[in-house]
Amino acid sequence: MAGKVRHLCTRRGRYHARLVVPEKLRGIVGKTELRTPLGGDYRQALKLLPGAVVQLQQQIAQAEHLAGAGQAQAVPARYPLAPAQIAQSHYMQRLAFDDEIRNSPSFSRLGAIGIDDHLVKRLREAIAGRANDAELGALVGALIDRFRAAGNLDAEPGSPEWREIARALCNAELEALARAAERDEGDFTGVPSAPIIKDSQPREKAAEPVSLKRLWADYINSRVQAGFMRDKGQRLRPVAENLRKFLKHDDARRVTKKDLLAWRDHLMQELSAKTVNDIYLSGARSLFAWATENDRLPENVAASVKQPKPKKVYGRERGYTDPEAKKVLAASRSYQPKPDEFGRVRESDKMANMKRWVPIICAFSGARVSEITQLRKEDIRNADGQWVARITPDAGTVKAGDYRDVPLHPQIINEGFAEFVNEATPGPLFHNATELEKFRRAAVIVSNKLSDWLRESELTPVGLQPNHAWRHRLKTQCRELGISDRVVDAIQGHAGKTAGDNYGDVTLKTKIDAINKLPFYDMN
Repeated sequence: MAGKVRHLCTRRGRYHARLVVPEKLRGIVGKTELRTPLGGDYRQALKLLPGAVVQLQQQIAQAEHLAGAGQAQAVPARYPLAPAQIAQSHYMQRLAFDDEIRNSPSFSRLGAIGIDDHLVKRLREAIAGRANDAELGALVGALIDRFRAAGNLDAEPGSPEWREIARALCNAELEALARAAERDEGDFTGVPSAPIIKDSQPREKAAEPVSLKRLWADYINSRVQAGFMRDKGQRLRPVAENLRKFLKHDDARRVTKKDLLAWRDHLMQELSAKTVNDIYLSGARSLFAWATENDRLPENVAASVKQPKPKKVYGRERGYTDPEAKKVLAASRSYQPKPDEFGRVRESDKMANMKRWVPIICAFSGARVSEITQLRKEDIRNADGQWVARITPDAGTVKAGDYRDVPLHPQIINEGFAEFVNEATPGPLFHNATELEKFRRAAVIVSNKLSDWLRESELTPVGLQPNHAWRHRLKTQCRELGISDRVVDAIQGHAGKTAGDNYGDVTLKTKIDAINKLPFYDMN
């Protein structure tokens, strides 16, 4: 019977194209099924059926688009196909539909399906590239939307990728029409002549998904086992979480360079170029490089994804000048917490001591502020009459990774630092964290509070980083005193610039001699 032809139904002796509306879209379409009348002639109805079905599929696709209109980002193709594979798939579907029609018992009344010469001309114009986007959409737009709904493509309408797919489908339509004409003459041996279909490779079996979350965990574990990432990836944790949230999926295999470029542009809306490139994109590049080297992914799609950083322009010295340094140290060493309106001092002793001691230690060591705020009582020792601070990852974090001993300048000791350490309880000197895994974060928090205090007290000149300025100042002072940069790097924890810098050791005695050359500050 005629009703056995897919999407063809009869109502009161009339033929209709029929398509069932998916349940989730019925609220948008307002119907449970869509129908298009095809007339009372069976032969004419079969001729009109493919085009009518395409139009009904277009309505379903539009409803799907409306259903997903609230999404901020287009969903990437889950089962992507190349244009040639899409064309071959449609060609085979059209031949199968042709077989279905010819197998219908009522087909014997037709004699032949017939070919629309005007349609053939339009398809040839499209294949030659002479059709605009609207014309391509009228010819195969619904077919493209059907493959999009199946997860085979994600090309934006009007894009070069979309036009390539459209022309490929026009090729498939034209070849299918040619086979139908041959079959009307009894010839079922025809094969496609268009290279895009004839030479198309069958779709490979879909690879198993690779969990981005699991990949990140394995990457971190491998780095920690190799002796890197002493913080166990805490600093870079936002990278993977942010990327997964942006992509709205967890399959690392589906991530493309285009995705990462879009992610970069999204990050740039809220973060600085330096943060985006040096933390987020750098973390992603390292992750995908590791995954590629360990055969977890076929290629590193993040290899060339970077964010250019504008060269920073400085309007003054990057370190404290002599008057500025003296002003900061005088305020620091004389600091007293202010009571509130009820006469109570709410600031903790460790916070007050941090403001009194950290600036002067930074002034004579050039250390990173968080390296000083993480110091514990056990990190300060007297070695043969010389007081030394050991900056170690055991107390929090060290950027270079290794511990280093920093001699304490005589002025620090003269100010009473040794007595302060002796009277302190074991553990951190300047923060209240009691668990080792929380030391790093606590040290950073109090470092930021020190910066806030310096700015609020108007001790920080405009254009100067209040904590980092000590590192620049110490380097300048040591150069003026003729102290080798190699020695200063060892004191400050800077990595050597050449392989030769790593030969030989900068002994504690060498560092003591260098530190003791630094002049005392007049803080009166």
